[in-house]
Amino acid sequence: MKAVNDEVNPRHPNDTVTLAPDVLLTIARKATLSVPGVLRMGSIPGGADRLFRRAPAANGVQIAVDEGTVTAHLYVVADPTVNLREMCVEVQKAVTRSIRELLSMKVESVNVHVEDVDFGLHTEPEA
Repeated sequence: MKAVNDEVNPRHPNDTVTLAPDVLLTIARKATLSVPGVLRMGSIPGGADRLFRRAPAANGVQIAVDEGTVTAHLYVVADPTVNLREMCVEVQKAVTRSIRELLSMKVESVNVHVEDVDFGLHTEPEA
């Protein structure tokens, strides 16, 4: 009896795979939060909706997909003890890598917006 490898040979030529928009949002959010220095996701500014008509957005992540290519806008609140530029570059790398590896989609750009720096836990001693 010959073994059939379903991973290589689709069961039917018309089989499709559909991903809900929330899948992209979750992957981008989890990848962003995994970067040291990102304390939490920020809020998406109200005017940003005009830039991406009907683009999925939630929890500080806004995603646009055009012909299979992803553009992401990430809004974060950062730890004041980290280098913000380096943190943002690491967020871009993590999100790009996650989308490429998990979804095999092209990533056009990952834009990181630092909405705030939370000094709540870090107080400087007064002189």
